[in-house]
Amino acid sequence: QEQIAESGGGSVQPGGSLRISCRTSGIPTEAYSIGWFRQVPGKGREPLACLSTQGGSPFYNNAAKGRFTISIDSAKSTAYLQMDNLKVEDTGVYSCAVERLATAQAMGLGRDEPDYWGQGTQVAVSS
Repeated sequence: QEQIAESGGGSVQPGGSLRISCRTSGIPTEAYSIGWFRQVPGKGREPLACLSTQGGSPFYNNAAKGRFTISIDSAKSTAYLQMDNLKVEDTGVYSCAVERLATAQAMGLGRDEPDYWGQGTQVAVSS
């Protein structure tokens, strides 16, 4: 059975860093993209960063460019989102998703709905 589990959320001060993790299991293909999405109250879920297990360029939206870095450790079946220079507006629920047979760009542009979602992890940035 497919499972996705996020971890590593928490509270951090503005300007600080945090790394969140997404462990996957049971995905029935080795070719998929993993994406990190953020949702804040009153707004829709936005794609922040996506990366394919097959290589290629990652996708970052404008909010993530230059501050966030997505990576995949295939041996651990785990994706990471390194977040630096965090801002108060980065506060939200961060969810990990998997989309089979998709490129990182396609996943980030939302051409299709991801196949699997995690439960999310809360990130709070405040002084």
